[in-house]
Amino acid sequence: MGNFFDIAQFLEKSQGSSARTLDKAPKVIQQRLAQILGYQHDFKALHPFLKCLLAIQQRQGKINLVTEDYAKSRVLFQRQMRSLVAKPTPIKWVEDLDLPLKRQTLHARRYHPNPGKKLPLIIFYHGGGFVVGDLNTHDEACRLLAKSANVQVLSIDYPLAPEHSPEYIVGCCVEALEWIYQHDKQLDIAGKRIAVAGDSAGGNLSAVVCQKTQHAIYAPTAQLLIYPTVDFKNRYASYYKFREGVILNDNDIDTVTELYVTRHNVALDDALVSPLYGDLSKVAPAYVITSSFDLLHDEGEIYAQKLKQAGIQVQYNEITDMTHGFINFTPIHKAAKQHWINTARDFRKFWDKLK
Repeated sequence: MGNFFDIAQFLEKSQGSSARTLDKAPKVIQQRLAQILGYQHDFKALHPFLKCLLAIQQRQGKINLVTEDYAKSRVLFQRQMRSLVAKPTPIKWVEDLDLPLKRQTLHARRYHPNPGKKLPLIIFYHGGGFVVGDLNTHDEACRLLAKSANVQVLSIDYPLAPEHSPEYIVGCCVEALEWIYQHDKQLDIAGKRIAVAGDSAGGNLSAVVCQKTQHAIYAPTAQLLIYPTVDFKNRYASYYKFREGVILNDNDIDTVTELYVTRHNVALDDALVSPLYGDLSKVAPAYVITSSFDLLHDEGEIYAQKLKQAGIQVQYNEITDMTHGFINFTPIHKAAKQHWINTARDFRKFWDKLK
């Protein structure tokens, strides 16, 4: 028993290196450590490695992803993501560039696994509740996506709330898509094949961009929505079941709702922020991912169903042992990494069949 407590204390002192050590342990050891660390939620199928991380976060008082002190939340999230990465996944060509759009110039980062070869391109809008996150917090996720799907990825550093309104943020995301479409030759995009993708808030922006551009010549040809938030108005069963004890909690949802929606006088069921209520008639085919242990699970699944009912081609996949945010754990958790690699490969197959 003493050894278990020693390991528990070691895990609490550091993040990346100790987490990678824990990840190599058998699940039965991880499960026991989670109990010692005080994880009390009865989520049997949740991966025990994640239970350990969640227990440590709770013991350290790191409960909320987004708080009213959003500037501090940004710094903490950046620091946390930076601490997880030991060695970035190698990509042959990575470049930072600026997109000179109408509203403002946006920073972006382009990942190309086979420079000199034309490849389809995925525009990636990062997660973070519309309030935190940047090119660096999702750098590793984009690297794995580019490598595993054998596509270019262009990650967009869109403006954040609450300084900017949903109309402004979505407008920038749409303008980025249009600019990329117009510069397809410069970017070596194969056959003008451009998709949009994003996790959580980024999944929301991807869905909204598809709705906003569904009749435009530069509309995306596919969308990859990773545990997206799509409904600010209603609360579903998963919200009440997983409102605490997992990565994203009900306080995060309340804070994001205030900073992104309410503060800008946008209705909770406005399709600008809640794409579940939007026009789905001619949006791009969608590959939708949810995590079983996520308060956003149900709305993501319902959105996939609504897309199907609207006649849109949909592939839906539920990751049964993960929680919200698993694509950010890939540097320290081999199971999360494999799920993300499989998702990237499956999305490419799905996208290719649409041709």
